[in-house]
Amino acid sequence: MTELAIAARKGRATVWLWVLVVCGVIALLAANAHLLYVASASQPACVNHRRDVSDAPGYRAAKSSCSPAANASEEGNQR
Repeated sequence: MTELAIAARKGRATVWLWVLVVCGVIALLAANAHLLYVASASQPACVNHRRDVSDAPGYRAAKSSCSPAANASEEGNQR
């Protein structure tokens, strides 16, 4: 092979490598944008938890965002 043919093959390989790198960066940005959208658009329902400080078994929220006056959550779990 001539030096010109070898240089052309190296050039094509470099172009394909950069195309793959750009596609990977675009995929990474799209995945992160999707995660941000889902995190900001989802509104999970409140779950039952203990509101006292006793040592009884069960979960206790550090700071509940649910109103204690609510009678039931969206999924029908009673408080």
